[in-house]
Amino acid sequence: MRVIVVGCGQVGSALAYQLYKKGHQVTVIDQYVSTFDNLPIDFQGRIIEGDVLARNVLHRAEVETADALAAVTGSDTLNALVAHVARTEFQVSRVVARNCDPRKLPLQDAFGITVVGSASWGMQHIEELLSDAPLRAVFVDRNAIFTIYQLEVPKNWHGRTLQELVPEDRSRIMALTRAGQPLLVSSTQSLETEDVIYLSADPEEIEALRRRLSFQEERLA
Repeated sequence: MRVIVVGCGQVGSALAYQLYKKGHQVTVIDQYVSTFDNLPIDFQGRIIEGDVLARNVLHRAEVETADALAAVTGSDTLNALVAHVARTEFQVSRVVARNCDPRKLPLQDAFGITVVGSASWGMQHIEELLSDAPLRAVFVDRNAIFTIYQLEVPKNWHGRTLQELVPEDRSRIMALTRAGQPLLVSSTQSLETEDVIYLSADPEEIEALRRRLSFQEERLA
């Protein structure tokens, strides 16, 4: 996969290196040449110094043939704009923008792009850990891109199947345990109260799962 990473600060350099180590063709853009010092010495992707809003810079990065672009500078406005241009003008299929200030999320959301923000994720994660909610995030990678959730089966889902609670076509179930012992992950597996499911899913499906849990609680209230 050909990936462009815009911004070579702590997040951008770590993301670029991780993608490079996984075998992807990575190009990093930043307007300050000193930021490239953040990249490990064995990074062998391309680096381009320049203002990403200058059209020739994106052309030098071969944005026309890129499969993905991540805008992870320290400016939420710049991230949103670059991601929007990449998707609409150059038809880059996978585009992600970093959010630094949760107050600026509405601006980024207005562009209709995927936004990842460690600050807003952190607030949500802390809130979940302090609550007794059955579904909570238990692991997020350092770039806040991949999240693993833990779901403790509530009493009102006892006897229902795994497929009913977590449809396998919309989530990836990593493990299912009962009293600390692993169980076979099967769509027909009958659930018991306090079974623990570990899964990953996109944000929309996680919200849908929360609604299913909430709806079942309201029916029994």
